[in-house]
Amino acid sequence: MRALPGLLLALGIGAVTGLGLTALSVGRSTGAGTLRIGPWLATPKAGTPEADPYARAVTARLGTLPLALADGLALVADQDSSGAAIDGRCTYRITGSVPPARFWTLSAARADFAPVVEEGLRQGFTSYEIVRQADAPTDVVVAPEARAGNWLPSGGVPDMRLILRLYDTPVATTISAATVLPSISRVSCP
Repeated sequence: MRALPGLLLALGIGAVTGLGLTALSVGRSTGAGTLRIGPWLATPKAGTPEADPYARAVTARLGTLPLALADGLALVADQDSSGAAIDGRCTYRITGSVPPARFWTLSAARADFAPVVEEGLRQGFTSYEIVRQADAPTDVVVAPEARAGNWLPSGGVPDMRLILRLYDTPVATTISAATVLPSISRVSCP
């Protein structure tokens, strides 16, 4: 009878610790199959039967629909190339080559993947819309205020993510730490 309170306390501590660690894993990560390439995170197996349980839990929690390997690959960046968190109140430049793909999109989203701006404003670019320059295949400015050229509004959202989706791409099955992806550089911050 004397051991019962101690046993209940141990079970309570174990339950709280286990549930807390699970919530942390599901809330702040995308699973064990995540690959970081510079500022970009890729989970190539997220839309396949081989996805790990944490990746599936994150997908279920966010309500997102992952791309299957045959369809393409989604890359998410929540930090710039220097490792600092992306802040929608700042101005960023995304430059460099995009891996080969039949079609790609680049969009900005809140931490919960909701759009950063209301409907009717530009919420992203496609590979067909972007104005290209000879020396930089991709050159997009992400900022809260309008800019000339390839401007993607950030809405001034403090916690922001950039999402690069590659459709019908061979990179989905061959992605590695050596894959070349666009860089994200902070230009200025108020």
